[in-house]
Amino acid sequence: MNSAIQTESRDDIGFNIGLAIVCAFTAIALLSLLWTPHGVEAIDVDARLAPPSLKHWLGANHLGRDVLSMIMVGARASIMVAVFAVGFGMVVGVPLGLLAAATRGIAEDAVMRMSDIIFAFPAIILAILIAAVFGSGATNAVVAIGVFNIPVFARLARGAALPIWTRGYVMSAQTAGKTRFRVSLEHILPNIAPMLIVQATVQFSLAVLAEAALSYVGLGVQPPAPSWGRMLADSQTMISFAPWLAIFPGLAIFLFVLGLNLVGDGLRKRLDPHHITGVL
Repeated sequence: MNSAIQTESRDDIGFNIGLAIVCAFTAIALLSLLWTPHGVEAIDVDARLAPPSLKHWLGANHLGRDVLSMIMVGARASIMVAVFAVGFGMVVGVPLGLLAAATRGIAEDAVMRMSDIIFAFPAIILAILIAAVFGSGATNAVVAIGVFNIPVFARLARGAALPIWTRGYVMSAQTAGKTRFRVSLEHILPNIAPMLIVQATVQFSLAVLAEAALSYVGLGVQPPAPSWGRMLADSQTMISFAPWLAIFPGLAIFLFVLGLNLVGDGLRKRLDPHHITGVL
């Protein structure tokens, strides 16, 4: 009993830490809409490669732009791209998965084969391919990352929905005359929603990394708008004499992804019925 309580307490600590990190970065992103220590595009020639100081709290880059201001605005870019990319994947993928589970047959085969084709490419390679074909920019980064999320949610929704279709209350609903579409909406979707929420949190952290990777190779958010990935790319040749240019954006990516993973793990344990009931 005491062991279970201690384990639950540790889980709560991890979840709360992760939630605090995510909330902090979200607050920073929102604050950047109203205020940054310096203009994000302002260039201070005299402060080029300046180390952290009272004027530039996290230093300045090779152009004299304030690193803290760029990180604040970069947080906004990362969050927006990740939210829209994961949302796009859910909006398209979940209905496809529910359709596959409800109709089976040709529709199910089509959804699964589409998923296999997309999964044949590593996520970042697929994102780079789409961004390279259709051009660079935040919008295309959303599409590139979102496309890979479609089969993730489609497979999860299908796999989670199939066992529910065999349950008594679902069969009773069909006997009462409800269509498969209505059954999927009223009975299947609410039951698989916890799994979708947890997966969305995981995909969100992966989307942040994917956005940083695309920006790192020049296919994400375009200059002069700052992004964490491009800040890392710009700093790689100066890391020996200006390490803060790589440390701070790298630390931002690490902390934000860590926070998202802690929140995802906490949600999984809270929404998992086996964890809640103690049934193994």
